[in-house]
Amino acid sequence: MTAVWTMIGQRLLLGLLTLFVVSVVIFGATELLPGDLARELLGQSATPETLAALREQLGLNDPAPVRYWNWLTGALQGDFGVSLANKRPISELISARLGNTLFLALYAAALAVPVSLVLGILAALWRNSAFDRITNALALSAISFPEFFVAYILVLWLAQSGLFPSMVRITDATSFGDLIYMAFLPALTLTLVVTAHMMRMTRAAIINLMASPYIEMARLKGLSPLRVVLRHALPNALAPIINVVALNLAYLITGVVVVEVVFVYPGLGQLMVDAVSNRDIAVVQAVALIFAAAYVLLNLIADVLSTITNPRLMHRR
Repeated sequence: MTAVWTMIGQRLLLGLLTLFVVSVVIFGATELLPGDLARELLGQSATPETLAALREQLGLNDPAPVRYWNWLTGALQGDFGVSLANKRPISELISARLGNTLFLALYAAALAVPVSLVLGILAALWRNSAFDRITNALALSAISFPEFFVAYILVLWLAQSGLFPSMVRITDATSFGDLIYMAFLPALTLTLVVTAHMMRMTRAAIINLMASPYIEMARLKGLSPLRVVLRHALPNALAPIINVVALNLAYLITGVVVVEVVFVYPGLGQLMVDAVSNRDIAVVQAVALIFAAAYVLLNLIADVLSTITNPRLMHRR
């Protein structure tokens, strides 16, 4: 058990280092954007005195390392500054949208994980059958299509027919049932995109174990193929399956930008796109840092769970 805690500590330190490097990249990338931020906000008719006052207010006269340090220390305390577009605290904007993005990601995960596991197990059980070939062909097709294409196809088939709304409008009065109904199309879009990866990994992991000696022994005992897969192959294939599921969950949280824009879903992705359009650099930096932190955290969870579920890593000789 000590080895597990040591591994968790190492992964945590590595994740913090990665997040620090990502924060430097995010701040540096926004610093390299062309143009004068103060002039973009005030327009071409702004006077030199007004521009100088806004630069002083935004801290643009300070050196880049000083501005980065102020931004990073504020972010660690939950203070991302004030939005340049609507003068509201960025933490308030994010808190209003973060729950929506997490709900959409969990909604898609609740659809994608069971479906991908069932399809992967059945494809491994009926290897080289018509079902296996059809599911693999559909999976490769789903992987090949970009998210916005899948989203617009679903809008064409399901929204224009009146079955589901093409835009998501969430208010304080929206009930949970209405939210499930309105968010079905964006959740289905994300489900179709990530199910293929998880299904193929589940199939590959189980097939890789089917030639093992203990699987052959289980077959010789007369166990049914389904029982062999579920009770003997699947538990030993959990490590790669958990890894790919966690990585796809990270994608569900960080890869919702295009889907949220297509369905006008009020989440962090839509907030980030609006901030880019308004040149609201502080909001872009904050949302990008939150996406990076979510991805690093879920990668850490994937590493820990894949290690715990692998007996060869837990009990080394």
